[in-house]
Amino acid sequence: MKKVLIVAAVLAVVIIVPQTLFTVDQTKQAIVLQFGDPISTHINPGLKAKTPFLQSVITFEKRILTSDPGAGEYLSSDKKRLLVDHVSRWRIGDPLRFFQAVRNESGGTERLKAIVFSEMRAELALHPIVDIISGKREQIMETVARRVQPKVASFGIDIVDVRIRRADLPAEVLNSVFARMQAERDREAKRYRAEGEEQAAIVRADADRQRTIILAEAYNESQVLRGDGDAVATNIYAEAFTQDSEFYAFLRSLEAYEKFLPQDSTLVLSTDTELFKYIVSPRAPEQE
Repeated sequence: MKKVLIVAAVLAVVIIVPQTLFTVDQTKQAIVLQFGDPISTHINPGLKAKTPFLQSVITFEKRILTSDPGAGEYLSSDKKRLLVDHVSRWRIGDPLRFFQAVRNESGGTERLKAIVFSEMRAELALHPIVDIISGKREQIMETVARRVQPKVASFGIDIVDVRIRRADLPAEVLNSVFARMQAERDREAKRYRAEGEEQAAIVRADADRQRTIILAEAYNESQVLRGDGDAVATNIYAEAFTQDSEFYAFLRSLEAYEKFLPQDSTLVLSTDTELFKYIVSPRAPEQE
């Protein structure tokens, strides 16, 4: 009989104790339900008790959760379409309210996604695309998080932050943007080439002007030098003529022969001509 009682007691302990005691992990928070209605909430970790068979326990994550709904299309203030892939980090701040409002994490994620999409669309519509994809992105997302928090607080959700992971233009818009960028670069290239050609023309014109000036100055100087040389030569000729006019006439005749009688040439002239008087007779007739 004692053995039967002992076995019954052990069975009772084995069956009843798990139905009476439960453990809340430090990463979890629990709600005790009785016939589907919440009775108590346990946020702190440890061993807890409940009424066996009548009450049940559901647990929720205490750690930060992540919602990644995928990319959505938004419109900036300058009417540019933009594909934005954002991620939201949140936690269950009030498990009882969370259970009553959305029941589970899946329901909370869906509610949060809809609210974040709405606030993102409203906030991004206030900023040009250059601010969304530049350093002002963090300020914009902080504003989105502040606007989301009051709306999800009724679901027992606390927003940690909202961040943009990636922001791109739609494919058809990208093609047109690249085409505009290429056209703009072509215009810039043409402008630079035109400016370069203009500067080259200025440099060439200045070089031509300097060349003309240098040539003119050189020609003028050469003419001056030639004139000075001719004057000196004339003086020398005059002095030579006054010293020995006959010898001077003879030298001038030789110079004339050299100039108008090229090599291997034939010239038929009368010997009586004045030009050949020194060839016919080494001494020219004396002047009276």
